[in-house]
Amino acid sequence: MDEKITAVLDAYHAMIREERSKPREIVPEGGQDRRLRAVGPETGRLLNILARSLRRPNILEIGTSYGYSGIWLAEAARATGGHLITMELHDYKSAFARDMAVKAGLAEHVDFRVGDAVAMISALPFGVDFVLVDLWKDLYVPCLEAFYPKLNPGAIIVADNMLRAGNEDVRHYGRAVRAKPGITSVLLPVGDGIEISRFEPG
Repeated sequence: MDEKITAVLDAYHAMIREERSKPREIVPEGGQDRRLRAVGPETGRLLNILARSLRRPNILEIGTSYGYSGIWLAEAARATGGHLITMELHDYKSAFARDMAVKAGLAEHVDFRVGDAVAMISALPFGVDFVLVDLWKDLYVPCLEAFYPKLNPGAIIVADNMLRAGNEDVRHYGRAVRAKPGITSVLLPVGDGIEISRFEPG
């Protein structure tokens, strides 16, 4: 990581520490959507390692939020000659993420898109090699159904928050992704739990 990227990650880490120091029952001004909800440094580093294992990957991030995980993925895209497409419903989050990518010197490797994730995934005209699924949990399976037909051989899928207690939507995703032909999958206790899957068509 160069100095620009390290500085941006440090700024995010300060934001994460501040958010996690506050009681969860305190809702930010503007509602729950104003929470940072970042994957954290351990998960971020793992995303970077996995994406860097691919050659010139088309990386798809579903759920930009405020752009923390996108910095890790964009660095991997730059290092491998790949490209990141990151999708977000809220334009103010996408704008914040873009500003941070500019500060990190990574913006030219990222395509920021705003709108309905399922519709935008369905409209992609090319295949994808790496997918991060990290948005509202009831959209995990609809997004899976949209991106599964677009997976290139050897594609890696990472779904975050898979060990969130009492969330039936993530358990539904876990069952659904493992039922797909050509998918091998493992659940790891990293961060809030991540399901890592790999696609190899028969």
